[in-house]
Amino acid sequence: MGPRKPSQQEAPALRPSQPADSPALLAIAEGTGVFKPIEIQALQEVLSDYHAHERANGHRCATAWCEGTPIGFVYWAPAPMTDRTWHLYWIAVRRDLQSRGSGARLLAFCEAEVLAAGGRLLLIDTSSLSSYAPTRRFYAKHGYEPPAVIRDFYADGDDLLVFRKRLR
Repeated sequence: MGPRKPSQQEAPALRPSQPADSPALLAIAEGTGVFKPIEIQALQEVLSDYHAHERANGHRCATAWCEGTPIGFVYWAPAPMTDRTWHLYWIAVRRDLQSRGSGARLLAFCEAEVLAAGGRLLLIDTSSLSSYAPTRRFYAKHGYEPPAVIRDFYADGDDLLVFRKRLR
């Protein structure tokens, strides 16, 4: 028996991520089918560092829960050496629950938290690969400006796209 499928009407509850959430967050990211194995390994390190010491440096991670099950998460942090610029590093929703508003809720929560911390600009990095097309449409739908492009950043033919949104 797999994880319970939360009802479509129930809005997820958001709370700061706890160390015990990490296996579920890794499974959510892996289950999207978008992230490469090296990215899942990097996420494992990011979460470990977050719980060990990065919270003290302003990093934030929130887990979305629905009916007692983690269904998504968002991870963001201030960009060093900038004036109130932040980066959204990770956002993922369980694949079977995508396109139902949970990602939008996680993104809005992140934006509100950045604003509350005095942030003025939120940046999001993603890939130009076709598998990331839904992700790029999601950011554009939520008011992120067309991305800056660094050609062949991740690999030949895999550009870095940096979306930005001025928060008000």
